[in-house]
Amino acid sequence: MIGTGILKGMAVTARNFVGSYFEKERLITVQYPEERIPLPENYRNFPILIYDNDPQAGLRCVACKICEKECPPQCIYIIKSDDKKPDYMGKPQFYPKVFDIDISVCMSCQICVEVCPFEAIKMDKDFELSKRERFDALLLRKEELSKSNEYYHRIHPVEAATVDANLAEAAAAAEAKKKAAAAAAKPTPVTPNPTTTSAPGSTSVPGATPPESSSSSTKS
Repeated sequence: MIGTGILKGMAVTARNFVGSYFEKERLITVQYPEERIPLPENYRNFPILIYDNDPQAGLRCVACKICEKECPPQCIYIIKSDDKKPDYMGKPQFYPKVFDIDISVCMSCQICVEVCPFEAIKMDKDFELSKRERFDALLLRKEELSKSNEYYHRIHPVEAATVDANLAEAAAAAEAKKKAAAAAAKPTPVTPNPTTTSAPGSTSVPGATPPESSSSSTKS
């Protein structure tokens, strides 16, 4: 029958229209910004840098520049430091003296996250980043990109827990390897050879069986 599809579509529309007065799930329009739809965990917008405990010493980035090389639109700019400083574990590491991301050309592809070997760069969920200027206002510096691990846990709880578990496992393996190397380098104490007691006037060679003693009594 001609027009059956139109009638079915109108029935669905009418059912949702009437039902929206009784069921909030049927409402399509959200009164933003007063109302906000929760973002899914795998939502991504622009990259951020993760640090542990301290924004300077705890920054996970070591300025290896892999993300800068792999970025398709080339929106990441990094200058490596000339010196090293201890990270939150006390290990000397390079750090980014300059780390900029131009979000005006960032395509949110997440390739920088996939290639980072230090779990230092992740994707943020913040999408309210509109600015009045087109250039410097959309160029995010290291200070603006740095976010704490607690913030990372709030926006990506499942992913952050997995990352923390992997980092803890790697740190435990490195500590065990370090202890094993220290134990192998420790000198082994030398045990002296056992000495044998010999009769006065006789000589004994270490490791040789001492000769049997014989009595030299003469019969009269």
